[in-house]
Amino acid sequence: MEKMKLELVTPNGIIFSGDIKSATLPGSEGEFGVLPEHAGTVTILNAGVIEIVKADGTEEMVAINWGTAKVEETKITVLADGAVAISGSGGDIAKSLEEAKALVQSMSNSDVAIASATAKLEAAAKAF
Repeated sequence: MEKMKLELVTPNGIIFSGDIKSATLPGSEGEFGVLPEHAGTVTILNAGVIEIVKADGTEEMVAINWGTAKVEETKITVLADGAVAISGSGGDIAKSLEEAKALVQSMSNSDVAIASATAKLEAAAKAF
């Protein structure tokens, strides 16, 4: 299985850096998926959730408030103003989910974007 590199960076530092199989990003024109050898593009990202399938098959989610993405055949670079990784267990995951919901709601003026991101975050909470 082919893989590509994902780097997700905020003004506070790197949130995620590693090899992935795929990623789903909250683009300004709607969500879009990226696989290795994707056509190159640069796009604006809305508030929402980035879904990551890592090279080992595990999944991770990162909520962002807005940003940009540069997609190349072997690499995705996301520059986000703010981001919260959804990880941990028990109380940690609950805290991450609440922070992620607040981050998305603070920046989005779209009820659809908020509802979509909140639904994904709640689904993630049930999976943990």
